[in-house]
Amino acid sequence: MRVTESMGAGGAMAPAGVRLRRATPADAEAVTRVFLDSRAAAMPYLPRVHSDEDTLAWITHVVLPTSTAVWVAEEAGEGGELLGFAVLAGDDELDHLYLRPDALRRGIGSRLLAEVRGAAKGGLELYVFQRNAAARAFYERHGFTAVAFDDGARNEENEPDVLYRLRP
Repeated sequence: MRVTESMGAGGAMAPAGVRLRRATPADAEAVTRVFLDSRAAAMPYLPRVHSDEDTLAWITHVVLPTSTAVWVAEEAGEGGELLGFAVLAGDDELDHLYLRPDALRRGIGSRLLAEVRGAAKGGLELYVFQRNAAARAFYERHGFTAVAFDDGARNEENEPDVLYRLRP
C-alpha cells in the first residue's frame, strides 16, 4: 500500500481523499458530466452524435439501471464531487471508465479498474478508440492485450477501435 492511499467504501483501497462506492440513480447528472467532459478533453476528434440531454437520458435510463455494476470515485467528505466512474456490463465487459480531466494520474482510474476486475467473473474485455493513445497505454500497463482491430463500423462515432482482453 502506498502512503497516499486510504481505505475506501467497503474496504476498497482508494487514493487519499477519494472514496469509491456503488453509483445510485442520484449520480446520473454527475456521471454524465464526467463522461462528456472526459471525452471532450481526451478525444476532441470524436464527433458529437448525441446531445447532452440525450446522453443524460442514456446514463439515467440505460447505463445506471441495466449495467451489472457502476462504481463512482468521489472526493471524500460530505458533498464530495464525482471524479470518475467505471461500468461492468455482463460478466466480463468493462463498458466505461472515465475520469474528470483534472483527476488524471492520481491512481483513481487504477482503483476503479481494480473494482471492476474484482467483480468480473473471469477475465475482462473492453474497446478503446485506436487514436486514444493514453487509454491504450493505461490498459496495456494493467496487463490488457490488444486482440482485434476494427474499422469503426461497430460504434456510433465510426471511429476505428481496438478490442483489449485481460485473461484471468
